Amino acid sequence: MTRIVVIDLHGQFTHLERRALRDIGVDTEIVDADAPADAVEADGIVLSGGPDMDRVGNAPDYLDLDVPVLGICLGMQLIAAELGGAVGGGDYGGYADVDVEIVDDADPLVGSLAPETRVWASHADEVKSLPEGFARVATSDVCGIEAMSNPEAALYGVQWHPEVAHTERGEEVFENFVSICESA
Repeated sequence: MTRIVVIDLHGQFTHLERRALRDIGVDTEIVDADAPADAVEADGIVLSGGPDMDRVGNAPDYLDLDVPVLGICLGMQLIAAELGGAVGGGDYGGYADVDVEIVDDADPLVGSLAPETRVWASHADEVKSLPEGFARVATSDVCGIEAMSNPEAALYGVQWHPEVAHTERGEEVFENFVSICESA
């Protein structure tokens, strides 16, 4: 059975990320961000959402485990910041429904959602520029980089929250990530 752990970056929806994975048949658990990366055995890692970069603990170390990583909201921002991208304040702010355009229908994480989907997202902070090797795979009127992807490194990120009921086809994002983990 595929094992994917959720690294808790103190977001209010972290438990829903674990539940979404469990509900599609994945062996999963929530792991505290202060846990040493080398102590965790997993086929994939989800970096949860959270309030700020000051509380990410050892989460950057999980990027070096040679397993696929999905960053959600703060998790995506952490990937970008750690790998040379830029993160800054969003123009839009708090949580809202957002129409997202999928700009790469071949992307293994979000391509199946093309041409567009409706999501629940926070834009208090967002990725402003991509790290080297990443592509922008989704965009919206309120955020230029709604999702990013580096399939060669097996690193992916979405600004939105696929684990909440307000996001259409959120389960599909998790199913796609499981497929990525199983084929890695």
